[in-house]
Amino acid sequence: MGKIFTALGLMSGTSMDGVDASIIQTDGEANYKAISNKYFEYKKDLYENLISLREKINSSKDLKKFENELKFLEKEITLFHAKAVNNLINDTNIDIDFVGFHGQTIFHNAIEKITVQLGDGKLLSQLTKKAVVYDFRQNDLKNGGEGAPLAPIFHELLAKKFNLTDQSTQAIFVNIGGIANLTRLTNDYAIGSWDCGPGMCLIDKWIRVNSKNKIDEDGKIAKTGIVNKKILNEYMNRIDYFWHGAAKKSFDINDFDINFVRGLSLADGAATLIEFTAMNILSQVETLVSETTNLILCGGGRKNKFLVKRIEKLMTDYFKITYIHLKIIDDYGIDGDFVESQAFGYLAIRSYLGLPISYPPTTGCKEPCTGGVIVKNY
Repeated sequence: MGKIFTALGLMSGTSMDGVDASIIQTDGEANYKAISNKYFEYKKDLYENLISLREKINSSKDLKKFENELKFLEKEITLFHAKAVNNLINDTNIDIDFVGFHGQTIFHNAIEKITVQLGDGKLLSQLTKKAVVYDFRQNDLKNGGEGAPLAPIFHELLAKKFNLTDQSTQAIFVNIGGIANLTRLTNDYAIGSWDCGPGMCLIDKWIRVNSKNKIDEDGKIAKTGIVNKKILNEYMNRIDYFWHGAAKKSFDINDFDINFVRGLSLADGAATLIEFTAMNILSQVETLVSETTNLILCGGGRKNKFLVKRIEKLMTDYFKITYIHLKIIDDYGIDGDFVESQAFGYLAIRSYLGLPISYPPTTGCKEPCTGGVIVKNY
């Protein structure tokens, strides 16, 4: 066992509603312990400004067009993260070796090798008086990868910690964030991962545009609706063609839109989008299941009870898969709201140690590579 470091990981996902912060202790390899987690919600104006700006940026050309807004919001994002870091450190009185700062993703295009996460690592280091590791995705892009997904190496750590694979059992982690991504670990811990396509981004946008709510909590609205099977089947065929034709490992939420359910009622649109999300994820899981499988759901989507029920129902009734053990990550004693913030604490330590954070089977990079920029600005 190597030296144990203490890291504070930060993650703000595509929901753009706030920051997850986690303190973990790890040697950057097999040893890991979660210490503390806390969520910090964005104020209404910051949330609305982020959502508005993201919807304006549909191509890399828009990054230049809205340069001033990006700079302003980057400072606001950094100041908010600094308050979160200082708050959690004061609450726990724990000495932190590194802060893993993911930042707020505003644009990602793997083909153009452009990814933008708002967040000023130097300013965060100055404000927190801590060494900060940030800009995790650029080195992967430089090495031929797509810059995402980056959590699989942490999923591997969890699989080993909880003995989720054996000679006859594999583990599949499905993180249902704005974009859903999948990590497959076989019984010898061979790893593979990719983005599955839309997770919660479509249903969240549908609810946000057509009601006063941010999300469909627990899937209560979708549960009252009727799935439009014609629209669903048409889009499933289109997304299947897009998926196989693109041969990509990573996506941005702007790769998809809600136009295909335009004209439906709020409830019917929500029901159709939930059904699509479940079907799309399972269509990819199905191709990997030839043995007993622990299927573990992570991310904000795991809290949508109706979505989880539809995944469970479709798994047996439509896809006829009977040898999957469906679990929520929380079933293992892990707070599922903080898997990715813990992951970026873990990646920060691996970055400091010069260990790989991405691999050819996870991001498509040419060879295993580390990532992240380390700054100590105080």
